[in-house]
Amino acid sequence: MSELTFNKIAGAALATGLAMIGLGQLSAGIFGSEAPAKPGYLVEVVEEGGSEAVVADTPPDWGTVLATADVAAGEAVFAKCKSCHSIEAGGANGTGPNIHGAPGRKPGSHAGFAYSTAMTEFGAKQAVWDDDHLYEFLKSPAKYIAGTKMSFVGLKKQDERINLIAYLRSQGGTIPVPAPDPARAPAAAVVAAPAAGAAPAAEGAAAPAAAVVAAPAAVPGAK
Repeated sequence: MSELTFNKIAGAALATGLAMIGLGQLSAGIFGSEAPAKPGYLVEVVEEGGSEAVVADTPPDWGTVLATADVAAGEAVFAKCKSCHSIEAGGANGTGPNIHGAPGRKPGSHAGFAYSTAMTEFGAKQAVWDDDHLYEFLKSPAKYIAGTKMSFVGLKKQDERINLIAYLRSQGGTIPVPAPDPARAPAAAVVAAPAAGAAPAAEGAAAPAAAVVAAPAAVPGAK
Protein backbone atom coordinates (compact mmCIF):
# COMPACT_ATOMS: atom_id res chain seq x y z
CA MET A 1 0.00 0.00 0.00
CA SER A 2 1.41 3.37 -0.96
CA GLU A 3 1.82 6.19 1.52
CA LEU A 4 -0.77 8.28 -0.36
CA THR A 5 -3.43 5.55 -0.14
CA PHE A 6 -2.77 5.07 3.60
CA ASN A 7 -3.14 8.80 4.22
CA LYS A 8 -6.47 8.84 2.38
CA ILE A 9 -7.84 5.92 4.44
CA ALA A 10 -6.62 7.43 7.72
CA GLY A 11 -8.11 10.81 6.83
CA ALA A 12 -11.47 9.28 5.99
CA ALA A 13 -11.53 7.37 9.28
CA LEU A 14 -10.63 10.48 11.27
CA ALA A 15 -13.30 12.53 9.51
CA THR A 16 -15.90 9.86 10.21
CA GLY A 17 -14.95 9.77 13.90
CA LEU A 18 -15.12 13.56 14.21
CA ALA A 19 -18.51 13.60 12.48
CA MET A 20 -19.90 11.01 14.89
CA ILE A 21 -18.68 12.93 17.95
CA GLY A 22 -20.16 16.15 16.61
CA LEU A 23 -23.54 14.55 15.94
CA GLY A 24 -23.59 13.07 19.45
CA GLN A 25 -22.99 16.45 21.08
CA LEU A 26 -25.58 18.09 18.83
CA SER A 27 -28.21 15.46 19.74
CA ALA A 28 -27.50 15.87 23.46
CA GLY A 29 -28.02 19.60 23.14
CA ILE A 30 -31.35 19.20 21.35
CA PHE A 31 -32.91 16.23 23.15
CA GLY A 32 -31.17 16.18 26.50
CA SER A 33 -32.98 17.05 29.77
CA GLU A 34 -31.80 18.11 33.19
CA ALA A 35 -32.65 15.99 36.24
CA PRO A 36 -35.06 17.73 38.64
CA ALA A 37 -33.67 19.02 41.91
CA LYS A 38 -36.19 16.83 43.78
CA PRO A 39 -37.49 13.65 42.10
CA GLY A 40 -41.25 13.27 42.01
CA TYR A 41 -44.32 12.66 39.90
CA LEU A 42 -46.68 15.14 38.38
CA VAL A 43 -50.27 14.34 39.30
CA GLU A 44 -52.76 16.06 37.07
CA VAL A 45 -56.06 16.97 38.74
CA VAL A 46 -59.09 17.58 36.59
CA GLU A 47 -61.27 20.29 38.09
CA GLU A 48 -64.99 19.82 37.80
CA GLY A 49 -67.73 22.37 37.77
CA GLY A 50 -68.91 21.85 41.36
CA SER A 51 -67.94 20.47 44.75
CA GLU A 52 -69.78 18.96 47.67
CA ALA A 53 -70.18 20.19 51.22
CA VAL A 54 -70.65 17.33 53.65
CA VAL A 55 -72.42 17.91 56.94
CA ALA A 56 -71.14 15.85 59.88
CA ASP A 57 -73.16 12.68 60.46
CA THR A 58 -74.38 13.34 63.99
CA PRO A 59 -77.62 12.17 65.64
CA PRO A 60 -80.54 14.19 64.24
CA ASP A 61 -83.44 15.92 65.97
CA TRP A 62 -85.44 12.85 66.95
CA GLY A 63 -88.49 14.91 67.82
CA THR A 64 -88.65 15.93 64.16
CA VAL A 65 -87.40 12.95 62.14
CA LEU A 66 -89.29 10.20 63.96
CA ALA A 67 -92.57 11.88 63.09
CA THR A 68 -91.85 11.42 59.37
CA ALA A 69 -89.69 8.28 59.42
CA ASP A 70 -90.71 5.40 57.15
CA VAL A 71 -91.46 2.49 59.50
CA ALA A 72 -92.15 0.14 56.58
CA ALA A 73 -88.73 0.95 55.14
CA GLY A 74 -87.21 0.22 58.53
CA GLU A 75 -88.93 -3.16 58.56
CA ALA A 76 -87.48 -3.87 55.11
CA VAL A 77 -84.02 -3.08 56.45
CA PHE A 78 -84.54 -5.37 59.42
CA ALA A 79 -85.80 -8.25 57.25
CA LYS A 80 -82.20 -9.14 56.35
CA CYS A 81 -81.41 -9.61 60.06
CA LYS A 82 -84.00 -12.27 60.83
CA SER A 83 -81.53 -15.11 60.38
CA CYS A 84 -79.75 -13.89 63.53
CA HIS A 85 -82.40 -12.00 65.50
CA SER A 86 -86.06 -12.28 66.38
CA ILE A 87 -88.10 -9.21 67.20
CA GLU A 88 -91.37 -10.83 68.31
CA ALA A 89 -92.34 -10.54 71.96
CA GLY A 90 -91.03 -13.64 73.73
CA GLY A 91 -89.07 -14.75 70.66
CA ALA A 92 -86.06 -16.99 71.10
CA ASN A 93 -82.49 -15.79 70.96
CA GLY A 94 -80.48 -16.76 67.92
CA THR A 95 -76.97 -15.85 66.88
CA GLY A 96 -77.94 -12.50 68.30
CA PRO A 97 -80.36 -11.69 71.11
CA ASN A 98 -84.09 -11.12 70.70
CA ILE A 99 -84.43 -7.36 70.23
CA HIS A 100 -88.12 -6.86 70.89
CA GLY A 101 -88.37 -3.66 72.89
CA ALA A 102 -84.68 -2.83 72.43
CA PRO A 103 -85.22 0.96 72.48
CA GLY A 104 -85.46 1.67 76.19
CA ARG A 105 -83.90 -1.63 77.27
CA LYS A 106 -80.62 -1.80 79.16
CA PRO A 107 -77.76 -2.86 76.84
CA GLY A 108 -76.56 -6.42 77.32
CA SER A 109 -79.51 -7.40 79.52
CA HIS A 110 -81.77 -9.72 77.53
CA ALA A 111 -82.22 -12.97 79.44
CA GLY A 112 -80.53 -16.09 78.17
CA PHE A 113 -78.09 -14.52 75.74
CA ALA A 114 -74.32 -14.71 76.24
CA TYR A 115 -73.22 -11.14 75.53
CA SER A 116 -69.66 -10.08 74.91
CA THR A 117 -67.72 -8.58 77.80
CA ALA A 118 -67.59 -5.31 75.87
CA MET A 119 -71.39 -5.14 75.62
CA THR A 120 -71.85 -6.06 79.30
CA GLU A 121 -69.42 -3.32 80.31
CA PHE A 122 -71.22 -0.86 78.04
CA GLY A 123 -74.50 -1.76 79.72
CA ALA A 124 -72.97 -1.11 83.12
CA LYS A 125 -72.33 2.50 82.07
CA GLN A 126 -75.37 3.12 79.85
CA ALA A 127 -78.81 2.79 81.45
CA VAL A 128 -80.84 2.22 78.26
CA TRP A 129 -80.58 1.99 74.50
CA ASP A 130 -81.74 5.48 73.56
CA ASP A 131 -82.02 6.88 70.04
CA ASP A 132 -78.57 8.47 70.01
CA HIS A 133 -76.75 5.33 71.15
CA LEU A 134 -78.67 3.10 68.76
CA TYR A 135 -77.88 5.52 65.94
CA GLU A 136 -74.14 5.48 66.61
CA PHE A 137 -74.01 1.73 67.24
CA LEU A 138 -75.85 0.90 64.02
CA LYS A 139 -73.47 3.16 62.10
CA SER A 140 -70.42 1.08 63.08
CA PRO A 141 -70.93 -1.50 65.84
CA ALA A 142 -67.30 -2.59 66.22
CA LYS A 143 -66.06 0.99 66.21
CA TYR A 144 -68.64 2.24 68.72
CA ILE A 145 -68.27 -0.71 71.12
CA ALA A 146 -64.85 -2.27 70.57
CA GLY A 147 -64.97 -5.98 71.31
CA THR A 148 -68.66 -6.53 70.55
CA LYS A 149 -69.68 -9.82 68.92
CA MET A 150 -71.49 -7.76 66.32
CA SER A 151 -69.45 -8.34 63.16
CA PHE A 152 -71.72 -6.36 60.86
CA VAL A 153 -69.92 -3.41 59.25
CA GLY A 154 -72.78 -1.01 59.97
CA LEU A 155 -75.32 1.16 58.17
CA LYS A 156 -73.60 4.08 56.49
CA LYS A 157 -76.77 5.83 55.26
CA GLN A 158 -78.48 8.04 57.80
CA ASP A 159 -81.99 7.42 56.48
CA GLU A 160 -81.57 3.65 56.93
CA ARG A 161 -80.64 4.11 60.58
CA ILE A 162 -83.50 6.52 61.24
CA ASN A 163 -86.05 4.23 59.58
CA LEU A 164 -84.73 1.17 61.39
CA ILE A 165 -84.86 2.91 64.77
CA ALA A 166 -88.44 3.98 64.03
CA TYR A 167 -89.29 0.35 63.28
CA LEU A 168 -87.58 -0.92 66.45
CA ARG A 169 -89.56 1.65 68.44
CA SER A 170 -92.76 0.30 66.92
CA GLN A 171 -91.87 -3.19 68.17
CA GLY A 172 -92.11 -2.71 71.92
CA GLY A 173 -89.90 0.34 72.40
CA THR A 174 -90.46 1.97 75.79
CA ILE A 175 -88.84 5.38 75.43
CA PRO A 176 -91.08 8.32 74.47
CA VAL A 177 -90.44 10.40 71.38
CA PRO A 178 -88.66 13.54 72.58
CA ALA A 179 -89.90 17.05 71.86
CA PRO A 180 -88.35 18.74 68.80
CA ASP A 181 -84.99 20.30 69.58
CA PRO A 182 -84.24 23.37 67.39
CA ALA A 183 -80.58 23.13 68.39
CA ARG A 184 -80.25 19.92 66.38
CA ALA A 185 -80.48 19.61 62.63
CA PRO A 186 -83.51 17.64 61.36
CA ALA A 187 -81.16 15.32 59.48
CA ALA A 188 -77.62 15.48 58.13
CA ALA A 189 -77.63 16.48 54.46
CA VAL A 190 -75.10 16.25 51.68
CA VAL A 191 -75.72 19.33 49.56
CA ALA A 192 -73.89 19.84 46.26
CA ALA A 193 -72.44 23.30 45.73
CA PRO A 194 -73.81 25.08 42.65
CA ALA A 195 -71.83 24.55 39.48
CA ALA A 196 -69.93 27.43 37.95
CA GLY A 197 -72.32 29.80 36.21
CA ALA A 198 -75.42 28.53 37.99
CA ALA A 199 -77.81 31.08 39.42
CA PRO A 200 -77.47 31.51 43.20
CA ALA A 201 -80.31 30.38 45.46
CA ALA A 202 -82.72 33.02 46.66
CA GLU A 203 -81.76 34.60 49.97
CA GLY A 204 -83.37 32.82 52.88
CA ALA A 205 -84.19 29.68 50.88
CA ALA A 206 -83.94 26.54 52.99
CA ALA A 207 -81.36 23.88 52.14
CA PRO A 208 -82.90 20.49 51.31
CA ALA A 209 -82.83 17.96 54.15
CA ALA A 210 -81.82 14.35 53.61
CA ALA A 211 -84.84 12.30 52.53
CA VAL A 212 -85.94 9.36 54.66
CA VAL A 213 -86.47 6.59 52.13
CA ALA A 214 -86.43 2.83 52.00
CA ALA A 215 -83.06 1.22 51.34
CA PRO A 216 -82.81 -2.45 52.39
CA ALA A 217 -79.53 -3.56 53.90
CA ALA A 218 -78.28 -6.28 56.23
CA VAL A 219 -78.47 -4.95 59.77
CA PRO A 220 -78.00 -7.31 62.69
CA GLY A 221 -79.08 -6.13 66.13
CA ALA A 222 -76.93 -5.34 69.16
CA LYS A 223 -75.11 -8.15 70.87
